[in-house]
Amino acid sequence: MNLILSFVALFSVMLAATGTVVEDFNHVERCKDSLYMGTPPRGMTKPHMKKICQRYADKPRYVTLYDPNTRIPVYSAYTFKKTEGDRRVDYPWMYEPQLAETDGNGNMLPFPTGYLHMKFEDSQAVLEDYSDVVLYERGHLNPDQHQSDPHDRAATYSLTNVVPEIREFNIGPWREHEERIRVRLNNYCRGIAFIVTGVTHLGNMIRRNNQKRVGIPEEVWSAYCCTEYDRNAPHDVRVRFPSQAFLAKNAKEGNAVHEMSVQELEIFLGKNRDMGENLQIFYDNCISPSPLPLYLHHTI
Repeated sequence: MNLILSFVALFSVMLAATGTVVEDFNHVERCKDSLYMGTPPRGMTKPHMKKICQRYADKPRYVTLYDPNTRIPVYSAYTFKKTEGDRRVDYPWMYEPQLAETDGNGNMLPFPTGYLHMKFEDSQAVLEDYSDVVLYERGHLNPDQHQSDPHDRAATYSLTNVVPEIREFNIGPWREHEERIRVRLNNYCRGIAFIVTGVTHLGNMIRRNNQKRVGIPEEVWSAYCCTEYDRNAPHDVRVRFPSQAFLAKNAKEGNAVHEMSVQELEIFLGKNRDMGENLQIFYDNCISPSPLPLYLHHTI
């Protein structure tokens, strides 16, 4: 009997310790809802990388594959919500306690005003990494203007969701791209739009106190998947569904955002950025289901 009670106590402790850094996105309730068909991108994960179910106010909001070696996300995956495109700047910046230690509820937390233990700096970027950097801004992978719920928006302000972006790129071509996609999905996506936004990194780092701290992306890429879309949309819009991809250099000049098929992006990342030939951003390439012929409608 005592053995059974001990096991129950141990199991309870294990449950309480369950947090946001997970072995598999599918093992956390609602975490997989941010992924098309509940399936994460294939071919990007390496053993040292961390899978984060980004949790805020006791609810999973989106998922991130995070590289603690470079202290930047490899990608963030989220579902797009229709919005008016306004941006909020009054949310506090947050960090992910689970990257450094086991936290009871697994929520991201605002940075404290006082001392933050060194173990947190070892596992992730902190505000000081960006404080004296003139060339770079904190660029969201899951941007707040692609979310409508205030809690979903607040959750995008985690440093595990941002990368150093050249200022001119962040406020110029990439912001214009985020707005263009917001308008397109607002107007023509009739179902759920799944978006994955990530970066490539070739070794350049932000330094602080003469130590390499945060990876500087070489490129920023993004792709969306929306299988339920307006099939009466203009042809130049319709050909950009069910999926489309984008790629741009994180640079002061030559930073235009190039639009392409998801397969073209996968080929580029696989051949030029050492992500492997089995790379697949969306399950089954986001194949859109064929609409039923009219004579079959009465059978469903």
